[in-house]
Amino acid sequence: MVWFHLKLLRTQSTGEIGTVCEELSVREAATPGRKRRSVGTLGGTPAAEQNYDVGERELLAVKSTLEEWRYLLEGAPLPITVHQYMNILNNFNARREVMYRYNLSYEENKYNKYNNNSFAYVNVGSFDTKLLEDQQLTIEKEIKWKHGKIPNARCKDFCPHGYRKTPGGTYHKCCYECVPCSEGEMSNVTDSDNCQKCPDNEWPDERKTKCIPKTYDFLSYENNIMTTVFSSISVLFSLITVFILIIFVLFWDTPIVRANNRNLSFLLLVSLMLSFLCVFLFLGRPVDITCMLRQTSFGIIFSVAVSSILGKTIMVYIAFKATKPGSSWRMWVGVKVSNVIVLICSSVQVLINVLWLCIFPPFQELDMHSYPGRIIIQCNEGSVIAFYSVLGYMGVLAAVSFIIAYFARTLPDSFNEAKYITFSMLVFCSVWIAMIPAYLSTKGKDMVSVEIFAILTSSGGLLGCIFFPKSYILLIKPEMNTKIHMLGKDQIMKL
Repeated sequence: MVWFHLKLLRTQSTGEIGTVCEELSVREAATPGRKRRSVGTLGGTPAAEQNYDVGERELLAVKSTLEEWRYLLEGAPLPITVHQYMNILNNFNARREVMYRYNLSYEENKYNKYNNNSFAYVNVGSFDTKLLEDQQLTIEKEIKWKHGKIPNARCKDFCPHGYRKTPGGTYHKCCYECVPCSEGEMSNVTDSDNCQKCPDNEWPDERKTKCIPKTYDFLSYENNIMTTVFSSISVLFSLITVFILIIFVLFWDTPIVRANNRNLSFLLLVSLMLSFLCVFLFLGRPVDITCMLRQTSFGIIFSVAVSSILGKTIMVYIAFKATKPGSSWRMWVGVKVSNVIVLICSSVQVLINVLWLCIFPPFQELDMHSYPGRIIIQCNEGSVIAFYSVLGYMGVLAAVSFIIAYFARTLPDSFNEAKYITFSMLVFCSVWIAMIPAYLSTKGKDMVSVEIFAILTSSGGLLGCIFFPKSYILLIKPEMNTKIHMLGKDQIMKL
């Protein structure tokens, strides 16, 4: 039968702890002075464990020994005995700390003329883990630190401001890692356990040491170049529309103006001018009144413009049908029909907007969470159904105008305005179809910019496709602005 003895050894010079495993039979154990056979030795404390206290290093030494000689120790008939030398292995408390009283001393160099240099240990106090935490350390004598500076007995520097502590690789309280505060949090305390979350209207600075007010984000006139660009384009197109309107007034009784329903042309030009100007409702800091006016005014004005185009398209078709002998379409030729079309089509859009404002009106909204460090001031549409009903109704009017103009594009040249209407409606529908996915995928001022771009582009397309050819004839080709030329078949309205 064999005993196995585990010896814990510690060197006095370096304090390193090692283990010796000895194999001893019963007969050998009973014989005094009988030399024991050493199975092996594990010595030396790894550098990473030099900062551990004595009890912890002893436990690690025992653990390493049992793992190393497991093949010998498993199944041993007698218990394994662990012997401690230097009298340092004691009981442990719940925190795995050694329950022991330590005398605190340091080595002092004493010089004398006989021994030159001599060293002695000077007791300065004690440390007893059995006492209360605030009474464990007792200092009885002033400590003379080396170089006159108190050493830093920590395995980790203090976490600075803007950082928090997180558990490290060991269970020691002083051994931890410092990680930056998470987004939206700050810390102005050294060695902070947790970071503090900033209020909704504030955001941490770059160092995450304090909370600062968030910046407001909208299409501002002061520091946003897109506002200047949109304003300039809106004013420019408005002036162009006014210029064309003046031309039409000056040439009010000429054939080219009369042949294309001058009343509807005048109404369409005014609507387009207001469409360009309604862009200013989308610029600047949103408030409740501008939020309610921007979508409703835009929807009504655009509906009047598209209704005017629809009226012009229908009148072109009716006028062609009325030229045939005995045609019943002649009773529909006149100003009243076009006016009724515009009135009915626009009234539907007005009704939708009135219901929208009465039930779920748009309002100002502060979005504090979409973008870090910014508060987006935007308009909440109130009712998404009402908003897309406005856009959908305009799309229906544009689609009907496009279909009628497309089928009327092959009419005689005296009524070839349908060709320009077809192309203008194609541009209008393409812009707004492309606008919807872009509008849904953006937020804040980017969403507003997308809608402004769609308004300017579609309005500019209608103005250019329908009125630029007529203005060209009125100003550059006056010889084509005659009744004889208008009655031709091949040369009418050609540039």
